[in-house]
Amino acid sequence: MSFTWPWMLLGLFAVPALVVAYRAQQRRQDARRDELAAMGLVPVGGIPTEAGAAGPGQVWGAAGPPARRRDRRRHLAPALMLAALTVLLVSLARPTATVAEPRREGTVMLAFDISTSMAAKDISPTRLDAAKAAARKFVERQPSTIRIGVVAFGDSALVSQQPTEDRTEVLAAIDRLTPQGATAVGRGIVSSLSAIAGKPIEVGATPGAGDDADIGYYGSAAIVLLSDGENTTDPDPLEIADLASSAGVKIYTIGVGSTRGTVLQVDGFQISTALDEASLRKISETTDGAYYAAADAASLSKVYSSIDLAWTARTQEREVTSWFATAAAILLLLGAAVSVLRSGRVV
Repeated sequence: MSFTWPWMLLGLFAVPALVVAYRAQQRRQDARRDELAAMGLVPVGGIPTEAGAAGPGQVWGAAGPPARRRDRRRHLAPALMLAALTVLLVSLARPTATVAEPRREGTVMLAFDISTSMAAKDISPTRLDAAKAAARKFVERQPSTIRIGVVAFGDSALVSQQPTEDRTEVLAAIDRLTPQGATAVGRGIVSSLSAIAGKPIEVGATPGAGDDADIGYYGSAAIVLLSDGENTTDPDPLEIADLASSAGVKIYTIGVGSTRGTVLQVDGFQISTALDEASLRKISETTDGAYYAAADAASLSKVYSSIDLAWTARTQEREVTSWFATAAAILLLLGAAVSVLRSGRVV
């Protein structure tokens, strides 16, 4: 526990002084009571008029006359009020504590195909721009319980934004994407799984390389893969999809482009490119996900509803002044109640 205003704790030095003052007052009251008892000036039912002698029907124990007995319960009310003051003084220092707050949350990785073919203009303005537009709408519609990250894959794959609740950072990462290189869909999925797991996941390029990999289970995570589906390099996306499925991660594929295709000019060469819906459907079906067209923003926004949100405990530094103030109020009320019941007055 720490304090925002620790200098306010200096007020606690007043507590021992109040204890000493209270003890001194009690001693004076006891002395005066003894003097009155010696003179026989006591309330009806008190000690007899002759000091040291028991009256009719009165029996004194080893503790002596009633005036000499010390009723410890009389200190209960002052003790409660003193405790209330102590707690209140601590609250003035604005205490903070690390509190574990349970909450349900999930993770979605947006995996973008940024290969050269994503510069094709068979959908306006380009495939990559269409993918960005669909992703922006998806991000804006997600609840705060969903953390979102961004992966860009071309010849290789890179996590350009770790999963976060900050939508501004996610949108900025999306805006930075530019088309270049080949298409390594499998590597994009592997990088997305690494970001979800919070640790590097290594999968070789040989067939069946991911069959024996055990990366854990992440049922509260999903991957949204935005691509034209034209994979040009290892590893095989379907094998990596099997790995994701074993980890409980669903892959939702977003087809970007047209099945009619187009011809793209790259460094003086003409390259034919078309949307491969069949491959994207197979990837999503392998993980019990779904395939959507990039233009189907309404369906895409429903992806989060299929994610099995997990309970997590997130530690946060919280000011707990209200806790101490409430405790002080309860102690004060208890002290006042005890005082009223015993003496008919609060103080």
